[in-house]
Amino acid sequence: MASWGKLTFAQKKCVSATGKLMQGTGMVQHGARIGIAASGGVDSFLMLKVLTIRQAIMPFPVELMVLHINAGFDTTSHAPLTDWCARHGLSLHTEITDYGPRAHSEENRKNSPCFYCSMLRRKRLFELCRDYGLTHLAFGHNADDNVVTFFMNILHNGRADGLSANEPFFDGRLQVIRPTMMLDKNTVIKAARQWELPVWKNTCPSNGRTKRDEVHDWLRLAWQNDKRIKNNIFNAILRQQVHLTCQKL
Repeated sequence: MASWGKLTFAQKKCVSATGKLMQGTGMVQHGARIGIAASGGVDSFLMLKVLTIRQAIMPFPVELMVLHINAGFDTTSHAPLTDWCARHGLSLHTEITDYGPRAHSEENRKNSPCFYCSMLRRKRLFELCRDYGLTHLAFGHNADDNVVTFFMNILHNGRADGLSANEPFFDGRLQVIRPTMMLDKNTVIKAARQWELPVWKNTCPSNGRTKRDEVHDWLRLAWQNDKRIKNNIFNAILRQQVHLTCQKL
């Protein structure tokens, strides 16, 4: 039996669907050095766990490094991630910032707190990838995130765009990847619980009160009485985004 033991149905789905997307979009290559953006939430922690398994399965060597940017609401919240990475022999960079409080202050008058904080964290992650010589930056967005982003872009920006599974940045020096984009949120939560991942609570004061939350609630109303509607929306948007990703390769 493999070192990760026997997998449940949800866990197998996470590992196999991630592998399928990675292979289909040419996500990583021999010698890739992957920075894993780990917020401590269920999505990024699940991706971290799955990538450690995929690393052992891949027919070529890749390196993993965990990157955590603490937004500053709780400067000790990432302790479970530190312990988990130490137990699993993973390199980890943690950094405590004031991005969250700044995003909710007078400094940020034009943008939503989530947009401003996310922008600051992503900029810092890009800098860390440069400093550590990483070739890839992995985000734990799932299928629900893809659908919500698609409809947010339609409603607020007039664009029919979701999330890219594999996208080059800085003239191709860095690839931003989303390995778990084929997984629905329910599967992610179920598998994370079965793996007993030490996910911690999001203490941001805007948590649950964002425009993304509003769009997600609106979509839930649309499909609450017919599961087929949800499946059709998810599959249509996923196929479009994967197709667009493959066209760019």
